Amino acid sequence: MPRLNAQVALITGGASGLGRVIAERLIAEGASVVITDVQTELGRQAAAELGCQFMEQDVCKEEQWPQIVRRVEDHHARLSILINNAGILGPKDAITPENTRFSDWQKIFAVNVNGVFLGCRAAIPAMKRAGGGSIVNISSIAGLLATPYATAYGASKAAVRQLTKSVAQHCAQEKLSIRCNSVHPGNIRTPLLERSLRETAQARGVSIEEIIAEREAFTPLGGFTLCEDVAAAVAFLVSDDARHITGTKMVVDGGIMECDTYAMSVAAARRR
Repeated sequence: MPRLNAQVALITGGASGLGRVIAERLIAEGASVVITDVQTELGRQAAAELGCQFMEQDVCKEEQWPQIVRRVEDHHARLSILINNAGILGPKDAITPENTRFSDWQKIFAVNVNGVFLGCRAAIPAMKRAGGGSIVNISSIAGLLATPYATAYGASKAAVRQLTKSVAQHCAQEKLSIRCNSVHPGNIRTPLLERSLRETAQARGVSIEEIIAEREAFTPLGGFTLCEDVAAAVAFLVSDDARHITGTKMVVDGGIMECDTYAMSVAAARRR
């Protein structure tokens, strides 16, 4: 029997990339899925192809969260899973601690941190009404490493990790039967990464194939992490197989975090 039968999942940033693949996996596991995104046409297309529901949402807008949760409950009677996946990288031209623009910092934190906080805050009461639930916040290995080459992004993903632990402990102490965990992907081939690869290649005056080869070589297991790898981790964490796991970080990166030279290698590549 599929592990997520009778579960109702809300996935932000579900119109494309990792969010869409997570939606596909949870549907295959038996969940009823609602995806949200600011990309309206792409979201509707994804929902039609996946056989799920789409709702337009800007995760930064506080007033939209209760509305979205209420609509999910109206359509599906409950909300038992939240995947806070929506996120942005920010611009490529101002990324170090010295030159990051405050406006860019604010925009990245608005989506990557505020959006996750608002999602957790809105979902907890709904999950209490449902008798329990599971929240997975998509962070990154950038939140676990020094990222002088992506200052605001790394800091935002570190904030997601800390928030995850706080939400997990609150729900556990209050006996809410709500678990909260974070997933930390490595280099995954999403539209966000594709843009980053193109911009890096252009800045260095080399081919995108050369940049791709460099990134693949950074991973001890070789190649890129697949969206499907991350989706499998998410499916496990929201299932009863992970019923006693909360507040943890699950790293899905092909061994990068265990490679001491990774941060130095990335920094060196960025300086070329």
